[in-house]
Amino acid sequence: MNVHAAVDVKWPGLARPNGDPIRLNTKNFVAIDRHRDASHEATYRPQALYNRANEGFHANNEAFLLHEVSTNLPIYRTDTGPTDFHLHLPPGGYQLVLVTSGMFTFDYDGRYYSVGPGAVMLQSAIVHRQLFYTWSGLSTEENLNTPQTTVPDPISMGYSGKFLEAFITDPTTFPNPTVVAHGHINEAETPRVAWSHQLHDRPTDACFWIQDPLELDALYKPLAAGTSIKSAAPVYVRDIGIEIPSGHLTTGHIIATDPRDHSLLPKITSAAADAGFLDKGEVVIYRVIRGTAEFSNSAGEGFELGTGDTVTAGKNTIQLVGLSDNTQILRLGLLKGMDQLRSWTPVQRDEIDGLAGQIITRKDVRPLRTEGKPVGYLYE
Repeated sequence: MNVHAAVDVKWPGLARPNGDPIRLNTKNFVAIDRHRDASHEATYRPQALYNRANEGFHANNEAFLLHEVSTNLPIYRTDTGPTDFHLHLPPGGYQLVLVTSGMFTFDYDGRYYSVGPGAVMLQSAIVHRQLFYTWSGLSTEENLNTPQTTVPDPISMGYSGKFLEAFITDPTTFPNPTVVAHGHINEAETPRVAWSHQLHDRPTDACFWIQDPLELDALYKPLAAGTSIKSAAPVYVRDIGIEIPSGHLTTGHIIATDPRDHSLLPKITSAAADAGFLDKGEVVIYRVIRGTAEFSNSAGEGFELGTGDTVTAGKNTIQLVGLSDNTQILRLGLLKGMDQLRSWTPVQRDEIDGLAGQIITRKDVRPLRTEGKPVGYLYE
């Protein structure tokens, strides 16, 4: 993502971020990013347009960034296609991806993952690349307005690939080194992994996480009775399972209703979803993936969010009070552990980015991409 000059590296000085502490905004605040005001910029790659929730990002002390990534160009062009091998080093090792349309193939640690709408991935410091994405052929305006969903179905899989992505702090402020440039990739080699290296301050329990939208733990459960959420249809909840893999930095849930005329959500009704997650988070973020939702603030004033809108708010500042039919909302609760993190200094960021291919210290070849031990650690 970033391009910085190569420098001489003093390894011991790069072991941990040494910049300013990460501080969530725990005051009574509400920041809304409206889809109608969104800008879509090809910030990092020509085929991907980024729509940032900037109002929430700035109001929350620039501690946590949520943006939407929309594929907008075909894969066969010389300036698009598969990416290089790279890694991200955000504070806390936090990169969240939730696919909302189309199909992607990612390569993490030499293993292929073909994912579609509803797939969740949480990872950082694993050397990875994007190998494939779908593109619908629609104009940019039409493409940006295609429906999004967390439920895999043939229609949504046929659209251009889109996903929601979240980082702790802004991607331009932490290292994102390219370790193998696109023109130097040897497909016979096992792609590299950098999970256990010392240039990473991931919390205890943090790990790579992937959740398929149709696996048992991802099924929607009816929300337990007694909440203040009003809806003509039953309200269901899916726990995307990121609290432990994130190192207890974030909770993540999808709150949803079926369309009026049929059952859409893959669900299990033998057990109810615990509503306790609605109280978790020093800061909370709601992103409406489809449909509409009603909220009230601490003064009792109501407001509505539509498809593509995002609200970021301090703890107990807002409450979800209503859902329309065929609505899907991502809720993230940012936990106290984030306040234990520090950001990278600009000098550290530039030094690590400048390492580039020096980060990988050995290679290995394994017969199949699913065999063998992870290879290519930064330190041995």
